[in-house]
Amino acid sequence: MSELRDELYSLLVPLAGERLIVPRACVAEVIGHQAPTEMANAPPWYLGVVSWNSHGVPVVSFEGAIGQPLPTVGSRTRIVVFNASAGKLSTGYFGVLTQGFPQLVRVNAEVLRPDPSRSFAERVPVLCQVRMINETPLIPDLERLEEMIAEETSVMP
Repeated sequence: MSELRDELYSLLVPLAGERLIVPRACVAEVIGHQAPTEMANAPPWYLGVVSWNSHGVPVVSFEGAIGQPLPTVGSRTRIVVFNASAGKLSTGYFGVLTQGFPQLVRVNAEVLRPDPSRSFAERVPVLCQVRMINETPLIPDLERLEEMIAEETSVMP
């Protein structure tokens, strides 16, 4: 029974050239892509707002938020709707553009190891990179990403 408590259901979220790994509990839903309503004067990574469950949910490109080129939208593109747990967004949610469906995985200390081969700037929404069998996903700083979205949302007209 103690083995089960040491495992965490997580999602591997496919991006363009990267993958994120996040606890399953952080994700409210994965929805089909819809073109966001663009926000004037927003940075390129802030893609706009989509309607989801009667909420206006801000959608971002994680790649753009970490300084990489914005991905192209294709037939596999989805939006992962995250619970905004830091309380900075009035809607309580935000979305991240993905390049396919997230994959459910169970992780534990035996399969997940730190990977110090990359470093990230201080204000970039990445906590670290990890090694998981043959993958090297990023662990996003979802609170930092939520803060970045809130800062941009607060200056929108």
